[in-house]
Amino acid sequence: MKRKNRLLKISALGVYSFLYLPLLIVVIYSFNDSKLNAEWVGFTWKWYDKLFNNREMLTAARNSLIIASASALIATLLGTLAGMTIHKYRLKLLPGLVIAPIAMPDILMGVSLLLFFIMLNMSLGLLSITLAHITFCIGFVALSVQARMSNIDRSLTEAARDLGATPWQCFRKITLPLLAPGIIAGALMAFTLSIDDFVITFFVAGVDSSTLPLQIYSMVKIAITPEVNAISTLLMLLTLILITLVAKLSPGALRS
Repeated sequence: MKRKNRLLKISALGVYSFLYLPLLIVVIYSFNDSKLNAEWVGFTWKWYDKLFNNREMLTAARNSLIIASASALIATLLGTLAGMTIHKYRLKLLPGLVIAPIAMPDILMGVSLLLFFIMLNMSLGLLSITLAHITFCIGFVALSVQARMSNIDRSLTEAARDLGATPWQCFRKITLPLLAPGIIAGALMAFTLSIDDFVITFFVAGVDSSTLPLQIYSMVKIAITPEVNAISTLLMLLTLILITLVAKLSPGALRS
């Protein structure tokens, strides 16, 4: 038994090292005082200073924040309504329609949305990216809200109705406060997925609409400089903070 436990720990350590060691190297080399990532020269903050003075990178960061904020806001509203509807009415078709954008491969999703926008004769840009991100974010919010709804005791709303509360009062004073952690977790998850997305964004972005992932990709095609490591580190830090908040607010959301 002890030998099996030891082998399990070693295997787990190997898997986690394989997953997270490259990320740790990216963080370390973002402070490397060298234009090349071949060897460690010394510690410096200059790549972060250069990053914050890069106009193209700042524009891409601004676009990503605008798109992620708008996508998270609208997806949270629609996803909350979808999650509550799925839980309340138990419709057979609705869960499949909500979950389909999540299960669909990103490349297929990107191509289909691109064809859809072309069919509508819509110019590709920030609007098309935002609509695309809303499409795949709704499902994650709906799953988070549905998971939270399943843990709410229905007798609370029934007792409130028996005491004379209107349906709106029951929703505003009982259901909504109990749903709040799931809604916030879904919103944070939608924001994280939107700001990190590359594949779908690559298909639906216009010529003059760059986001952080697209900007990083264009820089990596030339060379992986410490400046790329710096923006990757900041993006990684933001993602980890948001995921931690999701886990704190709604532990079941990440397991849905």
